[in-house]
Amino acid sequence: MAPSPKKEMNNQQQKIKSLVERREKARLGGGEVAIEKQHAKGKATARERIALLLDEGSFEEMDMFKLHRCHNFGMEKKQFLGDGVVCGCGTIEGRQVYVYAQDFTVNGGSLSETMAEKINKVQDLALKMGVPCIGLNDSGGARIQEGINSLAGFANIFQRNIEASGVIPQISGICGPCAGGAVYSPALTDFVVMLEGVSYMFLTGPKVVKTVLGEDVTQEELGGASVHSKKSGVCHFTAKTEEEFAALIRRLLGYLPQNNMERAPRKECTDPIDRKEDSLNEIIPDNPNQAYDMYEVISAIVDGGEFLEVHKDFARNIIVGFARFNGQSVGVVANQPKVYAGVLDCDASRKAARFVRFCDAFNIPIVSLVDVPGFLPGTGQEYNAVIDHGAKLLFAYGEATVPKVTVTLRKSYGGSHIVMGSKQLKTDMNYAWPSAEIAVMGASGAVAVLAAKEAKTQEDPKAFLAEKEREYNELFANPYKAAEFGYIDDVIEPRNTRLRICRALAQLETKSEGRPAKKHSCLPL
Repeated sequence: MAPSPKKEMNNQQQKIKSLVERREKARLGGGEVAIEKQHAKGKATARERIALLLDEGSFEEMDMFKLHRCHNFGMEKKQFLGDGVVCGCGTIEGRQVYVYAQDFTVNGGSLSETMAEKINKVQDLALKMGVPCIGLNDSGGARIQEGINSLAGFANIFQRNIEASGVIPQISGICGPCAGGAVYSPALTDFVVMLEGVSYMFLTGPKVVKTVLGEDVTQEELGGASVHSKKSGVCHFTAKTEEEFAALIRRLLGYLPQNNMERAPRKECTDPIDRKEDSLNEIIPDNPNQAYDMYEVISAIVDGGEFLEVHKDFARNIIVGFARFNGQSVGVVANQPKVYAGVLDCDASRKAARFVRFCDAFNIPIVSLVDVPGFLPGTGQEYNAVIDHGAKLLFAYGEATVPKVTVTLRKSYGGSHIVMGSKQLKTDMNYAWPSAEIAVMGASGAVAVLAAKEAKTQEDPKAFLAEKEREYNELFANPYKAAEFGYIDDVIEPRNTRLRICRALAQLETKSEGRPAKKHSCLPL
């Protein structure tokens, strides 16, 4: 029996075949050779990064077939479907997010007018839907061949970053180069995550630095992950691998609400809220000048000891990050006595201020653990506007209307006492350990001001000053004078700190507080 003749594809089948082929071509970005080069650098592709970030099978891509419209310098011959950025939506732990990932295999990921349009569409949809927007940056910067249109594209992205600020969480991942004007989008978002060894950010590159200033500097030295996570504070998190990078963003989003009208997801808590930590009763040294580790306090009181630190390597004299109390997402701000005795300085102040403002914008309660001897003195700090930076922290706490709970563990002196969530900044519950010292300054400094002249008239000036210090300590080296005036709501046993914070947050769950109507505040920038 002769085989039946092979049926020719009809018009519809041919169109479907063409669609499938186009999709396959689009998914290759700049092509297999370019992908191999990307892998050779130890970098994943844009699509691989999205696959790591999102729940499996959840990605819905848009604008896969978009093409650039540039005909200058032979660009009409360099057309790739999607034009250098992969955009769409998906889910993380079942919660919707929008994402875009720049594709370095296509014209070095350089931003064109049409790429910007794709990114803008994602930003607009994220804002309309009230869900987080994640941008993965891996780009050589503006597409020079497009001139002003490329610059306009950047500006359109920045404007949307600004409009979405405080409305939806915005996270920037730096997975490769991010230079020139491109750096401003990450700087405008809430959190910046950098991939160690392959990512860098700077406004002007090493060649320009060499030409203008005569300085020899590498890309890594100028703007690598280490620089921005330790020195500048531009970067909030770093990761060693692409997998760790994606997992970190997923973990971060678990602490955040979808938008400013919602609360962060509450997780089931198996850690008893009345768990007592006897170690805290002994953690404060007898010597007031001796340090202890604030991380031990944090891990002892939060759910399961889990703490996601933000800005871990920057301004280490203050600690900020996310934790949970009885399943509720909370922002923790804590002085670190092990670093510069926990003093506040320019960097620590702006680090904490930005974190407090983020928490307030997204309905995340703030728990402050205080052990601060003051602001760092010296010309270096004064010349770098420590007054303004300290005012930022003061402003952030005073402006915040979310539930605020402050626990003073040991020192709380002078202006630093005020800015660290004091009762006068409308903190809801202020607790203190018996070891708390709340005063204008420490005993030796106070006595030097108050009794120096009188000491000169005494037979034994040293004994006289020692007696005055003892008197001062009796008055202020304890929390009871502050409690007497109602500035401290209760003096608590250290081992009960977790219970008291959990109860305070439960009490404050229905808090509603406003501030005077205004267009916006004039934060001391």
